[in-house]
Amino acid sequence: MPVRFRLPSCAALASLAAPVLAASPPVLGIPSAQDAPIALLVDVSSGQTLFARDADRRFMPASMTKVMTTYLAFQRLNDGKLFQNQITAMRPDTFKRWGGVGSTMYLGANMPVRIDELVHGVTTVSANDGAVVLAEAALGSVEAWVADMNRTARALGMRDSHFGTPNGWMDDGATFTTARDLVTLGTAMITRYPSYYHHFVGAPTFGFNGILQRNHDPISGVVPGADGIKTGFTNQAGYGFLGSAQRGGRRLMMVVATAPTGRARNNSARALLEWGFTAFDSRLVFPQNTVIGEVKVQDGGLRRVGLVPQRPIRIAMPRGQRPKVSMRIAYVGPVRAPIRQGEPIAQLLIALDGKQVSSLPLVAQTSVARATQLQRVFNGIAGWLPW
Repeated sequence: MPVRFRLPSCAALASLAAPVLAASPPVLGIPSAQDAPIALLVDVSSGQTLFARDADRRFMPASMTKVMTTYLAFQRLNDGKLFQNQITAMRPDTFKRWGGVGSTMYLGANMPVRIDELVHGVTTVSANDGAVVLAEAALGSVEAWVADMNRTARALGMRDSHFGTPNGWMDDGATFTTARDLVTLGTAMITRYPSYYHHFVGAPTFGFNGILQRNHDPISGVVPGADGIKTGFTNQAGYGFLGSAQRGGRRLMMVVATAPTGRARNNSARALLEWGFTAFDSRLVFPQNTVIGEVKVQDGGLRRVGLVPQRPIRIAMPRGQRPKVSMRIAYVGPVRAPIRQGEPIAQLLIALDGKQVSSLPLVAQTSVARATQLQRVFNGIAGWLPW
């Protein structure tokens, strides 16, 4: 099926390839394989992987499991199935199992707590008790919540992940993930629920039940533009961290996992993010909602529909280099009506020097209803005309 592609101007593409002449700050080194056996750095703004080491190797995420619990909380808050001021309480039998176990927000049996406090407890102090109470408040049982975690993982395309608990407590390896899957999850959380992300993630402290605790996130307040996301540690899993930072409209997301010590994890996370910001230059290609191209629609009230990006599209290039930029639109046709506005229907494939570096979704600019009988007649006639 034909596609019309609106490339940036020649001058704009030339500027993308122009070397950076300004002096760059010193570049911190990529962490060693000993300090960060698993490491992944992705430029969310361009979809490019900037660095990967064993990104598809399965590992136990420990408390990074709570990122999925957080994502489900955001989803249910957004859908009106949970409310921030909704009050629940820790069941006595839940307290017997989880009261004071591991990282905790010090919930007591039958103690009233708001959903807002539970989510903050999970994101800020990694509350094991808070994650379980949140699961029970939302769906009635941990088992139902875990089933929803796994359904959601499949829907997001997390092909190498499985969850056995809402909090990542040791379960003999039933819970596992990969760095690539965690970046997929973190990206979905930030892009789909930005207001909840900024409200709940990255707070330096959390107070509950008269006890103030500090967030152990190793990058917030240390790496400029950093805003979380989640640490993890058990003796089985080692030390891990999923983190993100944004500077100048550009967002990076990274994972380090199975690090031998907390210091190695923290230093590796900071170094990897700084390296990503300093070793690569980022250029805007298409602003958000810019019509990049259009495709023919079959059986639609409109013959064509425009394709727009869900967010501004940028390209990350090694500083001082001039790679040749090429782009093309790919989709599985024919595209049939009805089509919802914002529905993903194509991919923008970006290549540097002939090597594909990212694939970004393009969505329908407008909704397209099914064609009426009269419209089908006119569409059939128009299909024979040379325009």
